[in-house]
Amino acid sequence: MLAARTRSGVVETRHDGAVALVSATGDLIYQYGDIEAEFFIRSSAKPFQAYIAQAEGADLSPLQLALACASHDGDAAHVAIVASVLAEAGLSSDDLQCPEAWPLGRAGRDRRVREGATSPRRIWHNCSGKHAAWLRASAAKGWSTEDYLDPAHPLQMRIREFVSELGGHATDPVGVDGCGAPVLRTTVRAMATMFSRLASDPELSEIFRAMHAYPAMVSGVGNGDTVIATALDAAAKRGALGCIGVSVRNQFGVAAKSWEGSEQVAVSAAAAAIAQVSMLSGFQSEVLQPAISPPSLGGGSVVGHLEPRFE
Repeated sequence: MLAARTRSGVVETRHDGAVALVSATGDLIYQYGDIEAEFFIRSSAKPFQAYIAQAEGADLSPLQLALACASHDGDAAHVAIVASVLAEAGLSSDDLQCPEAWPLGRAGRDRRVREGATSPRRIWHNCSGKHAAWLRASAAKGWSTEDYLDPAHPLQMRIREFVSELGGHATDPVGVDGCGAPVLRTTVRAMATMFSRLASDPELSEIFRAMHAYPAMVSGVGNGDTVIATALDAAAKRGALGCIGVSVRNQFGVAAKSWEGSEQVAVSAAAAAIAQVSMLSGFQSEVLQPAISPPSLGGGSVVGHLEPRFE
């Protein structure tokens, strides 16, 4: 059991999953659960997808690069930066092929409603930064921007090759992600290996620096990956249906997967694993604690917690 949720002294739910830590030298430090079971890495792949976009000529600033790695909340700053990525390359939101969506975060949605919006937009989709970076790289290389989501597109082929090499695990056959992009197969072990490389490989240092410098741009204020990257010298990226990867600079990579698809359980497992193997300051422990053990509320008061159950 990866974690359990208590309420008023009773275990209310039990949660299965897997977690792994891989050192900067590629050695498996710790494992819990089935770390070889396949699943889709979903948006936790974005740092590596953004790396290929940048390597192929996207020429993004650090803030723009953070948005290329993002599953953003659709706040005004997020949307403005995505728009700048497109405009600087002579593109617009009409070129995006992610679905129309309302902002992922409540604050972003409420803002758009107050402004009188009555329908969703592609640029508000939480993956619009990734799509904008792909469009910009494709335009820079002279590749088609009409079919940039096709698995046979040169950019997508480069991404699959790179992610397969980085994690030592074949990403094919691909699926279709929620945003319409090719989604890649992984395992907890492969994912931890990828994030260990992000933590230590000079080739990926530009991605790490952007993610660590602007964690709220990579996600949103208060989200689990933002909390971890704020508390530690780290970069973190959550993915849909309960996976997260964390890179602790020059130390190790962490991956966690909740088999029921709970983001909160995955974040708790990753944060708890880091806390158990690291010498954290009092400040770091204080900031990280809500991610490790988020509360259960009853009548507006704390009556229990989600508790990691592995050591």
